[in-house]
Amino acid sequence: MTKAELAKQNFLNGCNCAQAVLLAFSDETGLDRATALRLASGLGGGMARMREVCGTVNGMFLAAGLILGSDDTADRAAKSELYRRLQGLAERFRARNGSIVCRELLAGIQTTPGGVPEARTDTYYKKRPCAELCADAAEILEEFLQAYPEARAKI
Repeated sequence: MTKAELAKQNFLNGCNCAQAVLLAFSDETGLDRATALRLASGLGGGMARMREVCGTVNGMFLAAGLILGSDDTADRAAKSELYRRLQGLAERFRARNGSIVCRELLAGIQTTPGGVPEARTDTYYKKRPCAELCADAAEILEEFLQAYPEARAKI
């Protein structure tokens, strides 16, 4: 199963969008399921349902940081390189989907305001692009990792 298929399935199984993408990369990040789910739990719905940066992008960034990032806080070059790579991933997502902002990605779709997640019904899944967005984010990161294996952090 590809990371895209796994991320989509994670979302359809109840994960929020950030959890779905991060969890798809748990074999590469070293995070166990519970830790991945807790770490990304507040990032769904565009960061706590505030409809800001799409949770799929947040999940992609979390996974990428764990795989590509540095733990040396003084290494400005590594930080700059990671930011450059993350910006490139965000641009790829934007090019495919038109935005990285949840409210823009859900434009025209009736959603409920506030912090209470909507019930996951057949109608919910039919009206939202979220499962496909999870797949896109995971596919973008997976393609990057395959194309640039040398970019991985030295663990």
